[in-house]
Amino acid sequence: MAATLNRERKSMKVAFIGLGVMGFPMAGHLQNNGHQVTVYNRTAAKAQQWVEEYKGEMADTPAKAAANAEMVFTCVGNDDDLRSVVLGDTGVFAGMRAGAILIDHTTASAEVARELNDIAAEKNLGFLDAPVSGGQAGAENGVLSVMIGGEQAVFDQVNPVISAYSKAAELMGPAGSGQLAKMVNQICIAGLVQGLSEGIHFAKRAGLDVKKLCSVIQHGAAGSWQMVNRHETMVENEFDFGFAVDWMRKDLNITLDEARKNGAQLPVTALVDQFYAEVQKSGGSRWDTSSLIHRLERDS
Repeated sequence: MAATLNRERKSMKVAFIGLGVMGFPMAGHLQNNGHQVTVYNRTAAKAQQWVEEYKGEMADTPAKAAANAEMVFTCVGNDDDLRSVVLGDTGVFAGMRAGAILIDHTTASAEVARELNDIAAEKNLGFLDAPVSGGQAGAENGVLSVMIGGEQAVFDQVNPVISAYSKAAELMGPAGSGQLAKMVNQICIAGLVQGLSEGIHFAKRAGLDVKKLCSVIQHGAAGSWQMVNRHETMVENEFDFGFAVDWMRKDLNITLDEARKNGAQLPVTALVDQFYAEVQKSGGSRWDTSSLIHRLERDS
């Protein structure tokens, strides 16, 4: 339905900066929905691969990719990565024309979102911080959830375009609010995955059939996306997919830092962060976040 609606909308000139496991398919959805997409990636070979697959264009700097774009999308690793592709002589701000909009899909700090919003305003540019949830599968299938911070008028312009790869997008408040909302998302996931890990671990020790168990309880109050999509692979100790532990720890560190600033008490989140640190030490830095169960069962 979303794709049909997008074909009826005006084709936009857009740039997409950062072609990782999320950005690559997201940029592809924009191109497939009739927009004219120019991409930039730090590793040029990845940008070339994208062009070969989607028939868009590539540029050798973020500024060149952003030139003449009505909207510029960024999806990189962290605050420093974001500043490196946005600021400076070769950053997107240097190439964007007045009135264009920067939409940042990086999971970063609320602080950097507010910083870039202020600079954008000085340059007569729009800005939205718009981290996403749904993982690689959500990006590939175009069904991401997007939490957005910024002005209503800017959101209204962007929302029809990001529907190319989203199933839900909400304006949460002023600049930085999208990042704060993503922190809540990660807080909830951390607790859910730890609880699911303990439940499966307990079930196995009790001699229960975990598959049958989860097929029943996933329809009740204990059900979650994590249970539906991860319980079978957790039982099999398969973690080579999804959202990596390194990325989750980056997100949780941002969250815990924000909590220290606003006074929020996050004892479970802090504990689960340390459990993820143990997974990293055992060689699981690139494993999916569901690998929390590994630390419970490594001595089993």
